[in-house]
Amino acid sequence: MRKLPLIALIALATPALAEDVTMDSVLGTTMEEVKASLTAMGYEARKAEMEDGKIEVYFVRDGKMGEVYVDARTGGVTKLDLKN
Repeated sequence: MRKLPLIALIALATPALAEDVTMDSVLGTTMEEVKASLTAMGYEARKAEMEDGKIEVYFVRDGKMGEVYVDARTGGVTKLDLKN
């Protein structure tokens, strides 16, 4: 069995840095895609609903809450509200 160098083991054990959702983010064109994108970015996607043709998702990460609106046609963020 081949042994990995210590640096390789540290790299494998270290989680990837979480990405931030921004106005330039493209998250998906369905509620499921948007929630999956937010989850992959390190957020906990909570309530999700359609509102005026936009996908609205409430999310939490590191104790901070936010709300994002996504255009269901393009998948792009149209409004982002980060709360403290």
